[in-house]
Amino acid sequence: AAGVMDTSKTLLIRDARADEFDMLREVTLATYGEYADKMPARRWQEYQQVVLAALDKAGPAERIVAEQGSKLVGSVLLFPPAGNIYGKATGPIDWPEVRLLAVLPSARGQGVGAALMEECARRARRMGATSLGLHTSDDMAVAKRMYERMGFIRVPALDFHPTGGQLVMAYRRELGNQAPFLKDELH
Repeated sequence: AAGVMDTSKTLLIRDARADEFDMLREVTLATYGEYADKMPARRWQEYQQVVLAALDKAGPAERIVAEQGSKLVGSVLLFPPAGNIYGKATGPIDWPEVRLLAVLPSARGQGVGAALMEECARRARRMGATSLGLHTSDDMAVAKRMYERMGFIRVPALDFHPTGGQLVMAYRRELGNQAPFLKDELH
């Protein structure tokens, strides 16, 4: 019917509740599961364990989710500055860091990832940060292109190479007074 809003498509970005942590794990594994076919089985199992360990011990991270209808369709972790989330690999980082951005395959292309990233930027500004960072790899080509369209630039000094893994590349975006990451910017 004309003029009737479809609330099933309304996207709500909010903090995750403690009773949703198992669902966060499911969303993240469903998202990252596409890489299982791109890696040797043993490497995928190791990577999956790293992802689950990061989710389970997120420490000071803010757990942010995207809900559409009554279903979680995405999530992300936002660590405070100097969260040292990669340990000795990078050392402390002076800006908030995004980790494990996840969007269910069925919800991709609808601006969910951009909305989660915008919420991270909003929260980073609220912390007083002037930059927002993240790490990614070449395997995550779609996400990498989205980050670059959003204005993230490479910071090679903070790259690292895990044992047996590919290069993990650092990116940062200056926040300043820039416009939000709008869905329209992604097309």
